[in-house]
Amino acid sequence: MTADTPYTDDELAECGLTRERLPRHVAIIMDGNGRWARSRGLPRVEGHRRGVASVRAVVEECARLQLEQLTLYCFSSENWKRPPLELELLMNLLRTYVVKEREEIMRQNIRFCTIGRNDGLAPSILAEVQETIDLSQHNTGMRLCLALNYGSRIELVDAMQQIARQVQAGELNPETIDESTISDHLYTVGMGDPDLVIRTSGEMRISNFLLWQISYAELWVTENHWPAFRAPDLYQAFQDFASRDRRFGGLSKSPNETD
Repeated sequence: MTADTPYTDDELAECGLTRERLPRHVAIIMDGNGRWARSRGLPRVEGHRRGVASVRAVVEECARLQLEQLTLYCFSSENWKRPPLELELLMNLLRTYVVKEREEIMRQNIRFCTIGRNDGLAPSILAEVQETIDLSQHNTGMRLCLALNYGSRIELVDAMQQIARQVQAGELNPETIDESTISDHLYTVGMGDPDLVIRTSGEMRISNFLLWQISYAELWVTENHWPAFRAPDLYQAFQDFASRDRRFGGLSKSPNETD
């Protein structure tokens, strides 16, 4: 058995998981690179480098678990406020990841995509990103989505502007605008909403991530910083997810529930 062979039902059971109770779409806010490095007396850049190893490990596990989609919050629209040297390193790490992992993405049958604005991203990075998107577009396995230069409020602004232009042009009746109309104008059009949002480093906030899409997602927070996040943490999150009663505003399925 190779490292990227999908897990059997028996192997899932050994991890305390069942295929039916796995989330289909998982979104992760990868936080704590700098704090991980600082706690070890290392420069922040080492935390970012180690974080790439966590990305690799989590992508491989989620692909083997045959999830439909994994969305990683890699770089927010607010991250441009960071020091220039750190920004340069983050961009270099992004370029390196997209190039070095291209072969693995193809070997594991992963469909690669991104969400966010291209503004500010170097043409060389955008070219490498697009090459990986193009190469993997016919793959049929898990979709790996990187949120790059992404902010949910900006996404909603862009969607509203598109809708307003269609109304102005007489292509859309305002009375027909509904939730589906808005969803169809978001960066995530064609993607299912996340079932589970994981946040590392113990922070209890969403940080402008997929605000529309995670309306009914389950949240799971770990004190572990992202560079230390590995498969056991992922399994713990999935086990917790499987134990929850997702009502989506309705009544509990439990016969003992009276509220």
